[in-house]
Amino acid sequence: MPVRDKLYFASDFHLGTGTYASSRQREDKIVRWLDSIKHDAAEVFLVGDVFDFWFEYKTVVPKGYIRFIGKLAELADAGVKLYLFKGNHDMWMFDYFVKEFGATIISNELKIERGGKKFFIHHGDGLGPGDNFYKFLKGFFRSGFCQWLFARIHPNLGVGIANKWSRHSRDTNAKKENPKPGEQEWLVNFCREELKTNFYDYLVFGHRHMPLDIQLNPQSRYINLGEWITQFTYAVFDGNELKLEYFEKGDK
Repeated sequence: MPVRDKLYFASDFHLGTGTYASSRQREDKIVRWLDSIKHDAAEVFLVGDVFDFWFEYKTVVPKGYIRFIGKLAELADAGVKLYLFKGNHDMWMFDYFVKEFGATIISNELKIERGGKKFFIHHGDGLGPGDNFYKFLKGFFRSGFCQWLFARIHPNLGVGIANKWSRHSRDTNAKKENPKPGEQEWLVNFCREELKTNFYDYLVFGHRHMPLDIQLNPQSRYINLGEWITQFTYAVFDGNELKLEYFEKGDK
């Protein structure tokens, strides 16, 4: 029997964005990655924006992604623990994945300890000071009232509206969230504030679409998981150290 002792982290697959063909190609690559880790993965953390849009109606879920979802079910059946974080694009995950394969849905941050190391894990949206308009929208979109209203809309119309909003949100973030190195990276600043009151070995995020590994102090590191549109990056914890890796590097 294989020894399952590794933790894997990935974020920002954005399944559904782009053309159908490009999304399917990306899905195939993600499935190959999941297949490559299934022999030694103990836990898999998908840290938000797995889907470019997701909404679970009472009896309907978005069309597509069947190979990806089936692979997650295969991993769960093999004993791998799965965590799905709500990102700013797929915050409307409810209990579908919980019922289908026992996934744990994380709405905000997750704090865990593994192998004597402490982890702070969050998608990365809405943290730190500023961006009050987005924080207001996030609170509204996550409210039961907003979700009830959206569920009243027929899926053909509702999903179309949501996909248009998702493209607008992505384009807006791309313009305003330019890469800022080192001390100017706003999630780095958030981490430094968090470390004033709590200790973590690793603070792990997605959202920024930049693979980053920044030493915050002699004991703590900020890890950004990057994305799976152009870079295909993930992190793996082997019980001793967390490392960023590239899947099928050079084969875009």
